Amino acid sequence: MVCAMKNGAATLKVPPGKTFMLKPLQFSGPCSFSSVHFQLEGDVVAPKSTEAWKGQDSSKWIDFSNVDGLIIDGGGQIDGSGSVWWNSCKVSFTFYCISYIHIQNWDTRSILGVFFTLLMLFYLQVKSCSRPTVRYTCTQFLWCNGVEIFLHKSFIYVMQALSIHNCNNLQLTGTRHLNSARNHISINNSNHTHIFNVTITAPQDSPNTDGIDVSQSSYILIQRSTIATGDDCIAMNSGTSYVNITGITCGPGHGISVGSLGKKGTCQTVEHVHVSNCNFKGADNGMRIKTWPGGCGYARNIKFEHIVLTNTKNPIIIDQDYENVQNEDKKQTSEVQISGVTYRYVNGTCNSETAIILNCGAGAGCTDIFMDLVNITSTSSGSNVLASCNNAHGVAASTSPPVSCLSL
Repeated sequence: MVCAMKNGAATLKVPPGKTFMLKPLQFSGPCSFSSVHFQLEGDVVAPKSTEAWKGQDSSKWIDFSNVDGLIIDGGGQIDGSGSVWWNSCKVSFTFYCISYIHIQNWDTRSILGVFFTLLMLFYLQVKSCSRPTVRYTCTQFLWCNGVEIFLHKSFIYVMQALSIHNCNNLQLTGTRHLNSARNHISINNSNHTHIFNVTITAPQDSPNTDGIDVSQSSYILIQRSTIATGDDCIAMNSGTSYVNITGITCGPGHGISVGSLGKKGTCQTVEHVHVSNCNFKGADNGMRIKTWPGGCGYARNIKFEHIVLTNTKNPIIIDQDYENVQNEDKKQTSEVQISGVTYRYVNGTCNSETAIILNCGAGAGCTDIFMDLVNITSTSSGSNVLASCNNAHGVAASTSPPVSCLSL
């Protein structure tokens, strides 16, 4: 409706002092105005049940697409009611839920065994859902008589709170974001974006609740914001370039990350990233680059400087074997090339034994890595921290702990 206006200012306002429950909304352009203003002074909250997404795209809640010159500002709050998603089926970016159950060849003699088997299966659904259709034979309890139980599962995408797609010249300032089911803010295919003075909060154990995700976008400026979530504070995904991140307080969370890149053999790229004047407080990771084995592409020209670390588990980490916990790609070496990465003026404390991890692939490895004026110590008095390095090449000057694979 806002985009369809012919006269007057293109402004949509949520008034202060009010809270509105919003079902999934999509704002689509193009608009006849050079800019559209979403003035969020009150609060909006997502439904506290996943049923509100029946028959709709469950991957999004508030979605802006093809709206150039979009301005979102005000001191209001976007509350994603994420806990209803975090506790549903397998918690992941996507998950399966049981849609119906079919029991074959059973009679009254087997009903007790079937009942206890179903209780077990619902418990397993929470812990480990994997296939759309699963067959179980009831053999673990008395009076089962070989009853077969088929669980048919439906595939569900988990909701991200604020989705921005193909909106150039975006300004997002002053808003508060809380408890998204997945990503709090997703920026895709949107160039010349400025995010300033936002606050993003979710529980430390909430799954996949990235603060800001950027993909397929260039000329991104993220400034003076506070992010505390259960996943990446900021993640720069494939197709992202010319990003300036400054004045961020991150933690708890998984740090400021490049990637992951190269999943399932894809070719993905990130380049020209500058992260400066940021504080990591109690974060699992600080500055992280992550790629999958078997992928291709590159992460290059990335600079981290003037960084302060407090009680951070992995302050500096490059991981080219990301999430390969079951060695599924053991024979593959990552082809995602990491080069031109700089760490300067990095100081603070680490709560683990290894403060610097450079776990690069056995192929080209990581090249042109430069460290200067890096000083990371242990949070435990009298303890030392170490650096771990595989296939990394470059120079380290005035760096503690010393990084053996980088020349002095």
